[in-house]
Amino acid sequence: MLKRNLPPAHPGEILREEFIKSKDLTITEVAKGLGMARANLSAVVNEHAGISPELAVKLSEAFGNTAQFWLNLQKNYELWHAERKINRATIQHFAKAS
Repeated sequence: MLKRNLPPAHPGEILREEFIKSKDLTITEVAKGLGMARANLSAVVNEHAGISPELAVKLSEAFGNTAQFWLNLQKNYELWHAERKINRATIQHFAKAS
């Protein structure tokens, strides 16, 4: 279990702030460059959708980083929220005692 109190940033926030705004790009320009609908990229940037593996590959090519970078951002975000959603006390344990 991750032991963080503050949630990790949504990958869309990082995309918006560190890769789009910092380069004075628009969502429309980036969506066109990635070959995707503006509405779909907007959903990610506005934190209503996540980064798919396909989008991760496109972003890595466009911005010169790795697809794994984008997928790790998404995984960490989702895992942090899952850790807080699941009530572990209600789960049966199947591991054998040593």
